[in-house]
Amino acid sequence: MRFFASLIVVLSASLAFAQTAPDVAPLKGKTETHKLFDGKTLDGWVGFEDLWSVKDGAIVAKNTDPLKFSTYLLTKENYTDFRLTFESKLVESEMHSGIAFWGKVGKPKESKDVEKDRTKHTYAGHLVMFPSGYGMYDLFGRNSLPVDGAAAKKVGKQHDWNDIEILAQGNRVRVAINGTAVVDWRDPKPETIHAAPIGLQLHSNNVKQEIHFKGLTIETFPKENKLLSVK
Repeated sequence: MRFFASLIVVLSASLAFAQTAPDVAPLKGKTETHKLFDGKTLDGWVGFEDLWSVKDGAIVAKNTDPLKFSTYLLTKENYTDFRLTFESKLVESEMHSGIAFWGKVGKPKESKDVEKDRTKHTYAGHLVMFPSGYGMYDLFGRNSLPVDGAAAKKVGKQHDWNDIEILAQGNRVRVAINGTAVVDWRDPKPETIHAAPIGLQLHSNNVKQEIHFKGLTIETFPKENKLLSVK
């Protein structure tokens, strides 16, 4: 009986968490479409030069030595409401990558030495994960967010190119992978949302990794309130 009583409490708390997210309207601003990546250089981005490069029209994230903390290639510009479309491919390792946004850049409290830990470009904020470990995460915050990754796993490709669209408006995040809508979630804590850089993730790991990104087109303050890539 105690087990079922505890289960009811957990389920009730989860349901309350899901139901209390406010409906924050999209922010208003100038709608513009920009290419974040010119296909040749990392102009407009900042990150560790030994971990990020450009090859054959794609941004390459690659580490050979272990990474104690995840690190990011970050846009120099800050964003709140946006539509980001891009392609990504996990080349080596089985660890997920992701897109970070709405957060803060800098050394986390878990890092004792910014130089030794290489945490200058670490990110605390929201993360959309792919192509393994699908879902969403609150980096150095609430950790796993209540977003089911099952739909994404059905349509995602583990070691091939995935077409991805992220639509972030107000406190709502929607994601499509390969033409299928896989995430529609509102943050119950909109106070955690900040205008911030968009970051490409190279995950902490003890093994070699390589992840590619290309496309990377952003629309600021989208006029269309829906995922455009859904078939």
